[in-house]
Amino acid sequence: MIIMIAAVAENNALGKNNELVWHLPNDFKRFKELTSHHHIIMGRKTFESFPKPLPNRTHIVITRQEDYKPEGCIIVDTIEKAIAICPNNEDSFIIGGGEIYALGMPLTDIIEITRVHHTFDADTFFPEIKEEDWLLVESESNFKDEKHLYDYTYETYIKR
Repeated sequence: MIIMIAAVAENNALGKNNELVWHLPNDFKRFKELTSHHHIIMGRKTFESFPKPLPNRTHIVITRQEDYKPEGCIIVDTIEKAIAICPNNEDSFIIGGGEIYALGMPLTDIIEITRVHHTFDADTFFPEIKEEDWLLVESESNFKDEKHLYDYTYETYIKR
């Protein structure tokens, strides 16, 4: 299965200047639990936003830069090639950024969203989840606390 995973604000904001604009430790834990030991597909800018490659994951980076060759990554130039590399019998994850999410939306089976209940000034946005294409099958509310400045909800969508 191809699973798209993202943390998205109420206004579909993903981030600004190649960084998240919120900090939700529980969301980071959930991301790690879901994506560890799987293939993760991302754009070059998303990959470069990490201080180092994420452990226990196979990184597939999509870029048009022909000379881009970071160590330990598989480099491709289309989302279709990225998905073709992923094992058919395992979950693989599209992890961003905005352009890659838009390209991957028609190729995705499941969307795992952390909906951050706030709006943010951003320069990168998640594509609209259209009700006619996607069915919300699970929703788990979480409330702000000493480690989380915002309420947030985990949402799982499946393709109709």
